[in-house]
Amino acid sequence: MRKGLTLGLTVLLSAATLLAQPRGTTLVVDDKAEGIPIQPTMYGIFLEDINFAADGGLYAEKICNRSFEYDNPLQGWKTFGKVEVLSEGGPFDRNPHYVRLRYPGHPARQCGLENGGWLGIGLEAGAEYRLSFWARTAGKPRTVGLLAALCDPYGSAENQVLGAEEVTVTSSKWTKYEVVLKADRTVAKGAFRLLLWDESQEAVVDLEHVSLFPSDTFHGDENGLRKDLAQALADLHPGILRFPGGCIVEGTSLDNRYQWKNTVGPVENRPININRWNYGTFERMFPDYYQSGGLGFYEYFRLAEEIGAEPVPIVSCGMACQFQNDPEWHPNCSLEDLGTYIQDALDLIEFANGSPKSKWGKVRAEMGHPEPFGLKYLGIGNEQWGAEFIERFEPFMKAVRAKYPDIQIVGTSGPYLGGEWFDDLWKEMRRLGVDLVDEHYYSWEGFYEKNANRYDSYPRTGPKVFAGEYACHGSDGKKFNHFNAALLEASFMTGLERNADVVVMSSYAPTFAHVEGWQWRPDLIWFDNLRVMRSCSYYVQQLYAANKGSRVIPLTIDGKPVADVRNLNATCAVDDATGDLIVKIANLSPYSQVVTFDLPGGLTGAERTALHSDNPMDENTLDEPSRVVPVTEQLDLTPVADPANEWLLGVRHQENGRIAYSERLGGRTFAVYRFHTK
Repeated sequence: MRKGLTLGLTVLLSAATLLAQPRGTTLVVDDKAEGIPIQPTMYGIFLEDINFAADGGLYAEKICNRSFEYDNPLQGWKTFGKVEVLSEGGPFDRNPHYVRLRYPGHPARQCGLENGGWLGIGLEAGAEYRLSFWARTAGKPRTVGLLAALCDPYGSAENQVLGAEEVTVTSSKWTKYEVVLKADRTVAKGAFRLLLWDESQEAVVDLEHVSLFPSDTFHGDENGLRKDLAQALADLHPGILRFPGGCIVEGTSLDNRYQWKNTVGPVENRPININRWNYGTFERMFPDYYQSGGLGFYEYFRLAEEIGAEPVPIVSCGMACQFQNDPEWHPNCSLEDLGTYIQDALDLIEFANGSPKSKWGKVRAEMGHPEPFGLKYLGIGNEQWGAEFIERFEPFMKAVRAKYPDIQIVGTSGPYLGGEWFDDLWKEMRRLGVDLVDEHYYSWEGFYEKNANRYDSYPRTGPKVFAGEYACHGSDGKKFNHFNAALLEASFMTGLERNADVVVMSSYAPTFAHVEGWQWRPDLIWFDNLRVMRSCSYYVQQLYAANKGSRVIPLTIDGKPVADVRNLNATCAVDDATGDLIVKIANLSPYSQVVTFDLPGGLTGAERTALHSDNPMDENTLDEPSRVVPVTEQLDLTPVADPANEWLLGVRHQENGRIAYSERLGGRTFAVYRFHTK
């Protein structure tokens, strides 16, 4: 055969081979690789009481300032008639204030209290609400009548009252009273009224800890959580729950730092604390934003248990918020007094894990949980930096290591994604031998678009990474939960999973925001008094956690990881329980792309779940909560009829026993493919 003919046949054969493969990009799944274990803690939740996330949100209490302990004891309350605040002789030593109601002076007048909660009280038709309060008679009558009512004070109906019940106070000793109120219609901004309902001119009654809860709380807990918001957390399938912050751990000053011991024990005797976000910004200030302590460490541990997450509590390291304090103001605990803070951390571990016979284990048992919570992780400090942090962190760490060597310690790289503070803190965390370093990066679109390879070059030994607070902040006035931000987060997260030997925890932040009461955005879940909206970013987090898998295995294009290749970022995992191969892929291009997955033969089925919007600024809202949601479709694995057709999509058998599955992946799409091998 002539040389020219040989060359011609070679060219023809090469062309035929090319025609047997569709145009586009081929992603090769190495299913024979052992892979890297993905930790159960990989995707989780971070809760901080910002944006009315706890009081006024997740915590189901309807009454603002229920114990009259704000700096202004009647803040949150409207009073009418003869009402006074007293502080001697109350039933609770850490909440001394209570109110006294007296006969108003005329039978046609009223005396009482009205409370509108935080931004109004949401009431639903047919729902029951459990009212409780402590009371005593303080005049000559042995009994005094009260009227409790659910109201619509701003509605146009002829009758403002949605439901009412009479309660008789029968003792001059402090006694707890309970009654169930039922609303006859739905009101988004209702109120609660408690009136002196007695004709005696000598009627006097004292009231303390006036509380109103929906009877239907998450898991039916009496001191419970708002059901729809807690269910949204559970539906994330979280591996961890980090709490209670965040900046509120630090406080604006040390006296209003978060102190976990103030949030356990009987709820009526938990002292309030002014929230660091009460006055976080002048532009969005909420002077009635305090912490009741009702959603405290016991409730956080219970929530973690109920939703199947590992608790990751954070404790104060003796430093107030560095962003709100110049060093010359001496905002930090002295090194000589640091022992109290360290003891609080040790006592917390005992509260979580100790025997019911231990001092703090007994407190937990008396609250209803004799079994240990099984705490494994403890964070020391939040976003601190500098030498003053290290000199406080180190004795903390030594004390915890000495008494509880099995507890994994979470340190910090500070508030920024890089720079001098970041580098210095990582050096110190390595020197000290912490288990995890908490990295935070709130940043713009460009960072999330170009940094799916952030952890590719991190050392494979030493402390692991906890990506504890991150979110894409849209620029140019687009700092809200639009679809493009979620898509970029999904793209970035492929790098978290691909580097599962470095990154073992992550959590978006913040989680909750009231649509009328936020200080910070974007946020994962938005709500008002009656409704909840799961953002586009929420569905990204949910898709990752629900399709986490057991091991990361190589997924490559031309032998390289799929990291910023042709506007694609992707990762692949194996679910050892089901045998599924799980590919997560983000197409950042506005145009569709033909992608081919090179897979093992013998697949038994497959499906694709995609999150997509043609409009990058699209977002879910309370009125339209399902505008952008994941859509799942079953894939057809029937072999195509003409494998030589370069545009024919679907399954083709390959000579090596593997198959190629091709399809057109839409532009601006995040998709999760599950290929079944069993």
